[in-house]
Formats: sequence, C-alpha cells, structure tokens
Amino acid sequence: MRRFASLDELTGAVGQQLGPGDWFTIDQARVARFADATDDHQWIHLDQARAAAGPYGGTIAHGFLTLSLLPALVGGLYRVDGVRMAVNYGLNRVRFPAPVRVGTAIRAGAVIASAEPVDSGAQLVLAVTVESDAGGKPVCVAETVSRLYAG
Repeated sequence: MRRFASLDELTGAVGQQLGPGDWFTIDQARVARFADATDDHQWIHLDQARAAAGPYGGTIAHGFLTLSLLPALVGGLYRVDGVRMAVNYGLNRVRFPAPVRVGTAIRAGAVIASAEPVDSGAQLVLAVTVESDAGGKPVCVAETVSRLYAG
C-alpha cells in the first residue's frame, strides 16, 4: 500500500503506479447475490450446467459486479493522511475485455492519471486495470474519478 502524507503529495504523484493489490476470489454465491440485487438473472451467470456448455465453459460474473468491487479492490492500494472523506465522483471510461470465470480471483492495479486540487480537497483520476489469476486480457479497465476532502 502506498501512503501519501498529504493531498499535496498525492497531487504531485501523477503517473505513479499503485499496486497491484491482493487477490479477491469470485464465488458463485456472490454472483447469485448480485443477480438478485440487480434483477439480472441471465443463465450465463447462474445456470452452472447450461453455462458449462456455453462460450466460457462455466458461469461468469456480471461485468457490473466486477465494476462494483473497484472500491474494495482499489481501497487497499493507497491511503492519504489528513483525508476526512472520499467519495466516488464517477467514471470516465469502462470496458470489460475478458470475462471473470466464477472461481477465479481478481486484483487491481492503478496508475494515477491526474490529481488536482478542488474545493477543500482533490479530484483523483485513476486508470485502473483489473486482472484475473486465469491470465489473458484484463477483465476490467476503468478510469475512476474520486473526490478526497481534507479533514
């Protein structure tokens, strides 16, 4: 984990790599809970027998499940001292180049794309890449935008 002593130090770290972080296993129970939470019950996510004969050889996680895990995956990559609150401000770009097979593990790394002072804090843009322990293409690439407020 990279620790920044202040928001000023963070804004001076553009271009630096963060991570990769710890591996996080995607299990079928999590995929099923996400399907219930989002009313997205496609067979490719839930029907293990049908999915075994499908294009990926088994069930896969929803792309938006992977995306929803970014705060957890990225949260362990860095800390900024003196920040009282951080909020998700949005996304500039998201792609899912490869599926996440249920039973595999994923982890994130990021590059600080920009960090600029705003209001009483900073706006941070991270170029995040999520990889699978199965190898191959990344399973998610995204530009996340966060607002960090000094405390």
